[in-house]
Amino acid sequence: MGRTVIHNATLFTATGKDAFRGDLVVEGDRIASISPTSAQLREGDIVIDATGLFCMPGMTEGHAHLSFENVTATEDLITPCPETQVFTAARGAKALIEAGFTSAYGASEAKLKLAVAVRDEVNAGRLPGPRIRAGGLEITVTGAMGDESKAHNPRQGPSTIVDGVDEMRRAVRLHCREGIDNIKLDVSGDPFYPATPAHTTPMTFEEILVAAETAHAYGRKINAHTRSIEGSKRCVRAGVDGLFHTEYADEELLDMMEEARDRIFVVPTVGLFAQIMAGEASAHGLTPEVGGYMNIPDLLENSVKTHSELRRRGIRHLIGGDYGFGWSKQGTQGRDLKFFVDHYGYSPAEALLCATRNGGLAMGYGGDLGTLEAGSLADLILVAGDPLADISVLSGPEKVVFVMRAGDVQKSTLPAASLAVAPALQAAE
Repeated sequence: MGRTVIHNATLFTATGKDAFRGDLVVEGDRIASISPTSAQLREGDIVIDATGLFCMPGMTEGHAHLSFENVTATEDLITPCPETQVFTAARGAKALIEAGFTSAYGASEAKLKLAVAVRDEVNAGRLPGPRIRAGGLEITVTGAMGDESKAHNPRQGPSTIVDGVDEMRRAVRLHCREGIDNIKLDVSGDPFYPATPAHTTPMTFEEILVAAETAHAYGRKINAHTRSIEGSKRCVRAGVDGLFHTEYADEELLDMMEEARDRIFVVPTVGLFAQIMAGEASAHGLTPEVGGYMNIPDLLENSVKTHSELRRRGIRHLIGGDYGFGWSKQGTQGRDLKFFVDHYGYSPAEALLCATRNGGLAMGYGGDLGTLEAGSLADLILVAGDPLADISVLSGPEKVVFVMRAGDVQKSTLPAASLAVAPALQAAE
């Protein structure tokens, strides 16, 4: 397989260095070189004239729900058959890769093995999509978020319900047996579940601890939906890898997270509530007024306080999360970059690090993913615009004109005139 030379791009390496103009060479599934000088061409090289384009690592969706598509109620998740929903999840994967997300760090899905099936097809080259750490069902406890049963109506939501350490251990083992990469626990409450609001913590420390120990014993990662202060403390103490949401905090929790900052990843998932309060969900009945009744303004206020402080303390944030609702389409996860700038005080360059370098580390490739460096995996995108000047150019797929994953082109809307094969271009020079 020949080399691909990206020529004269603005290169954002996600290593902390300033962006610069230069050439990047891909050979096989790796970046062979990156330099501010023109690459020495070889016969047969595919050369992309990237003048005026911004080259950066592919992004990671940090809280992926591949099977969520225009969801407005739980029925949208639990009533379709798995045969139908596997196509939904495949469309979710396609939307992500076309928007420049070359990795998806799974949260949970509508049914246990949806992301597993799509992951395996993507890995086999039969479906377009990002690298996928597959999420399964949410694991919750009786009466908590995810338990939608009543004594008179034993309704099964998109979750596995357990009580006690033995049932938790078995549930995690079952998820691991079925090929799940990322186990997710519903530790705290949520504003969509009035009986257990966000500040409550139904899951015990012992249940969280045995889940983390079991997942790690299988070499898997453990993540948690946690909004409450006590829930987040239990997660950090138990060894949970990824904390989703985490709006409420006190000084003790902030200190705990700072101490664990080289181990944990935190995903604020700010988009869902920011969009509701901006009126973007009003057509679906979730007006800002309804959001007020749900206490969402308080959640947003505390999210700003907590995650601005976590940014100052060097905690590794990921972008994305809870996209796939009727008002937050798959493929628009890049909107979180602007939310990070507007709400948490990140600069555009720092927000890009959350989407690229931090995401690559969370995916678990030993530092080989999420940066543009010689030897790194060749997951990269070209953007028709400058995200450092206008971060909103990554809010959807429109400005993402080229996507490469592991050296393979996943998307290209580049004009034919920008492509050439050496030595013809070399001779012309």
